[in-house]
Amino acid sequence: MVDLNTLELGEVYAELNAGGLVRRLLELARDEDLAGGDGADWELGDLTSRALVPGYVRGQARVVFRSDGVVSGLATLDELLLVFKADVDVEIAIADGETARAGETVATLTGDMRSILRVERTLLNLVSRLSGIASRSARFVEAARAGGGKAGVFDTRKTTPGLRVLEKYAVRCGGARLHRVGLYDGVMIKDNHLASLRGLSGAAGLDGLVAEVKGAARKARQEAPRAGLRFVELEVDSLEQLRAVLDAGGCGVDIILLDNMSPEMLREGVRMRDAARESAGVIELEASGGVTLESIGTIAATGVERVSTGSMTHGATWLDVGLDL
Repeated sequence: MVDLNTLELGEVYAELNAGGLVRRLLELARDEDLAGGDGADWELGDLTSRALVPGYVRGQARVVFRSDGVVSGLATLDELLLVFKADVDVEIAIADGETARAGETVATLTGDMRSILRVERTLLNLVSRLSGIASRSARFVEAARAGGGKAGVFDTRKTTPGLRVLEKYAVRCGGARLHRVGLYDGVMIKDNHLASLRGLSGAAGLDGLVAEVKGAARKARQEAPRAGLRFVELEVDSLEQLRAVLDAGGCGVDIILLDNMSPEMLREGVRMRDAARESAGVIELEASGGVTLESIGTIAATGVERVSTGSMTHGATWLDVGLDL
């Protein structure tokens, strides 16, 4: 399966939208705003525009940023106009992934005025939400680099149900990287998976950890051609668990997530991993848990290769974007 973090933004959007999730989302947005069903005349749904705007009126409207931020969401416009059956042309002035300043026009819509007004709210909702995520993601990337480390900043699955592919696209617009898209493209063995099988405390627990992880990694790789496996990752919450996995040769995992560990513990984890590289192979370390804009620089400087945080999506606020006629 293609690595989404190596693609250009247009390619990322195409890959994430390959399953048609954006189309389904836009159809839902259309239905909730225009109260139509299959075969409905969507023009009839906007009562205000039909009452005030003659059908022959054509015009122009600008998508304007009210505050500085990273643009995201414009990639949806072609499909949005198609779903809403809007007779409108779009000209992009500032593309997704670029920074817009307050007062700048990022896109211009030209065409049937009723159509422009019909898509206005859905368009602004998407661009405002996604640009907010892109802008917050860019701040996390900048803060990580300021700490002096080389760790990549990754998102999580803490996304709005139904909006995941678009919110992950927004993360990439902000310069951060994508973790799993869903449960289907990466194996992530977490404490709850293992705790559902056996306790993890004491020597017996560590032996069980090693055995279960080895078995899970082996099975996942056997099914990889069918499942489209991107990686096998293990979450540990203690250096003792990390040591057990490294002493066992890495147990077939690609990444080990060090959960809620202090910078001192992270540095020790990096030292342990580096010392075991000859026997355990190449394993990347990922820090996660309670990562903030204030702490990510220190975390990224510990030597881990990855820092993941759900805050880029669930902590983002909407950017103020308007439609000016």
